[in-house]
Amino acid sequence: MPKIKSNSGAAKRFKKTAHGFKHKQSFRSHILTKKSTKRKRQLRGMKQIHGADKQLVQRMLPNL
Repeated sequence: MPKIKSNSGAAKRFKKTAHGFKHKQSFRSHILTKKSTKRKRQLRGMKQIHGADKQLVQRMLPNL
Protein backbone atom coordinates (compact mmCIF):
# COMPACT_ATOMS: atom_id res chain seq x y z
CA MET A 1 0.00 0.00 0.00
CA PRO A 2 1.55 3.34 -1.02
CA LYS A 3 1.92 6.26 1.36
CA ILE A 4 -0.67 9.04 1.26
CA LYS A 5 0.90 12.25 0.01
CA SER A 6 0.00 15.74 1.15
CA ASN A 7 -0.94 18.31 -1.47
CA SER A 8 2.31 20.29 -1.72
CA GLY A 9 0.57 23.55 -2.66
CA ALA A 10 -1.75 23.29 0.35
CA ALA A 11 1.17 22.40 2.64
CA LYS A 12 2.83 25.72 1.75
CA ARG A 13 -0.35 27.75 2.36
CA PHE A 14 -1.89 26.27 5.52
CA LYS A 15 -0.54 25.54 9.00
CA LYS A 16 -2.26 23.23 11.50
CA THR A 17 -3.52 24.72 14.77
CA ALA A 18 -5.42 23.24 17.71
CA HIS A 19 -8.77 24.34 16.25
CA GLY A 20 -8.19 23.91 12.50
CA PHE A 21 -5.87 25.58 10.03
CA LYS A 22 -4.52 29.11 9.65
CA HIS A 23 -3.64 30.91 6.42
CA LYS A 24 -2.17 34.18 5.23
CA GLN A 25 -4.72 36.77 4.13
CA SER A 26 -5.02 37.77 0.50
CA PHE A 27 -4.66 41.27 -1.05
CA ARG A 28 -1.31 41.93 0.69
CA SER A 29 1.28 40.95 -1.92
CA HIS A 30 1.39 43.83 -4.46
CA ILE A 31 -0.23 47.13 -5.49
CA LEU A 32 0.04 48.33 -1.90
CA THR A 33 0.37 52.06 -2.67
CA LYS A 34 -3.36 52.62 -3.17
CA LYS A 35 -4.32 50.68 -0.02
CA SER A 36 -4.62 52.57 3.24
CA THR A 37 -2.21 51.97 6.11
CA LYS A 38 -5.07 50.71 8.27
CA ARG A 39 -6.13 48.19 5.64
CA LYS A 40 -2.57 46.87 5.18
CA ARG A 41 -2.07 46.62 8.94
CA GLN A 42 -5.27 44.61 9.36
CA LEU A 43 -4.21 42.21 6.58
CA ARG A 44 -0.89 41.43 8.30
CA GLY A 45 -1.86 38.57 10.59
CA MET A 46 -2.87 34.98 9.99
CA LYS A 47 -6.56 33.99 9.99
CA GLN A 48 -8.38 30.73 10.68
CA ILE A 49 -9.90 29.09 7.61
CA HIS A 50 -13.68 29.12 7.40
CA GLY A 51 -15.52 26.12 8.84
CA ALA A 52 -16.95 25.26 5.42
CA ASP A 53 -13.40 24.83 4.03
CA LYS A 54 -12.03 22.81 6.95
CA GLN A 55 -12.90 19.37 5.55
CA LEU A 56 -11.43 20.24 2.14
CA VAL A 57 -8.10 21.31 3.65
CA GLN A 58 -7.99 18.23 5.90
CA ARG A 59 -8.37 16.03 2.82
CA MET A 60 -5.45 17.80 1.11
CA LEU A 61 -3.25 17.52 4.24
CA PRO A 62 -3.84 14.03 5.65
CA ASN A 63 -0.45 13.79 7.39
CA LEU A 64 -0.76 16.95 9.51
